[in-house]
Formats: sequence, structure tokens, C-alpha cells
Amino acid sequence: MKIITLLTDFGLHDGYPGVMKGVIWNIAPQAQLVDLCHDIPPQAVMQAALLLGRSAPFFPTGTIHLAVVDPGVGTWRRAIAASLGEHFFVGPDNGLLTLLLDNAENDHQVVELVNLDKPAYWRSAVSKTFHGRDIFAPVAAHLAVGIPLDQVGSPIHDPIRLDIPRPKRTSHGWSGQVLYIDHFGNLSTNITASHIGSSGVVMVTLRDTRITGMAQTFGDSLAGSLITLIDSFGALSISVVNGSAADFLHTQVGDPVDVLIDN
Repeated sequence: MKIITLLTDFGLHDGYPGVMKGVIWNIAPQAQLVDLCHDIPPQAVMQAALLLGRSAPFFPTGTIHLAVVDPGVGTWRRAIAASLGEHFFVGPDNGLLTLLLDNAENDHQVVELVNLDKPAYWRSAVSKTFHGRDIFAPVAAHLAVGIPLDQVGSPIHDPIRLDIPRPKRTSHGWSGQVLYIDHFGNLSTNITASHIGSSGVVMVTLRDTRITGMAQTFGDSLAGSLITLIDSFGALSISVVNGSAADFLHTQVGDPVDVLIDN
């Protein structure tokens, strides 16, 4: 039984994810569908790429990840599918696979990509505004029933990649930025545990607010406290215990973060 995850910016109000599931089950009735997330902010490709890159590795070998955050739907942008390491991915060619491509290449894993140019594996009627239903869902379903990747499209070697901001080393530590804000208002940055190493954080500065030291977990501090810690994905995160750091600091994705480490 194949697992297919679904990641979209469709929300749950209009039934779009449910329709995609119906299309999949018509082709692959035994497929096990997992709603990874449907609350990506509209057209937020970067946020979707980060969530997909962080989440996909936790699924079993052979999982098919269907990701549709597609502001270019119906335009020149390609529809693609990929085999990256032990997983498959289906979605628009707009940078959603950036982190996964980087990781697969860095780990010398299999990387195979195709342009979905074989209409035999689409729905017979294709809307210019709902490729999630008419192209991506059918292709994911066909992969789930065993159709080879090279049969659903033609090989490509130039996928679109996002320019994901990297932290910069400074004389006193690292200069980075907020990359992702989760449901709780935690601010995940592009500075990771590997950047900090064993040195330890002395101070984090964001929006003229300074946070001294670093907690190990939320329960180390009182409710309402502003803290920094390493989150479950290994990133330096800024949080308010039992509250929202995003609301407290009026922060947005892209806001600069400065980290002083103990050299």
C-alpha cells in the first residue's frame, strides 16, 4: 500500500484537497493518503518548500509527496515529478523541491526528474486553474499503482531552485533571518545547531529585542517568557512560552536575526 502525502495552500474551506483525494482513489483505491498541510499561506512557495524539505524524510521509503503551491498554474511553468533518494515528488516546477534536491545531491542519492508531458496520465479534461486535480493528483496515483517515473514524463535536468537565504558568519557569531513562523508563533531561523556548534549562544537580537542565553525546552522558563532554543528540526528558534513570539515581537518572515556566540 503506497503512502501519498498532500501539501497545499488550498485550505479546507472549499473542498479542493478532498477533490484531489477523490481523483487519486479512482486510480489507486488502496493508496493511503496523509494530509501533511493545507494551511500554507496562499502562494507561499518558500514556506511550502521549507515544510516539505523538513517533513518528507520522516516518511517510509517509497512515499509519494504531492505538493501543490502553484501561483504559476496554467502558465509556462512545467509540471514535474521526481525521484529523490527513496521518495517520489509531484508538483509544479517552481522551487518546491529546492531543499530536497540539495540534500539528495549532497548525500549522493539518486536524483531523477521528469517533465509531466504525457497526457495519458492526466485527467481527460484539464482546467488551466486546477492542475492539482487534473495533472498532479492523477500522476501521483499512477506512480502509486506502479507506473515507472520515466513513463509519466520526459527527463529534465534543470529544475527551478529557490534562493534560500543562508546565514553569514560575523566576527561575533552569525547573522541570519526568520525563515518560518509556525502555528504557535515560534520563529524558526536559518541559523542551525550546526552553525552554533558547542560554543553556545550568548545573546540573540531580533527587532531591537535582546534575548540572553538559550533554553533547552519550553518548560525551562515561566509562561510569557521570551526564549531561544534549538527546535525539533535543528534550527535556532525564538519563542514565547505558552504564547506567540510572532505576535509579541511583530515579526515577519525575512526579519534579521543576529546571534552572539561564545567564541
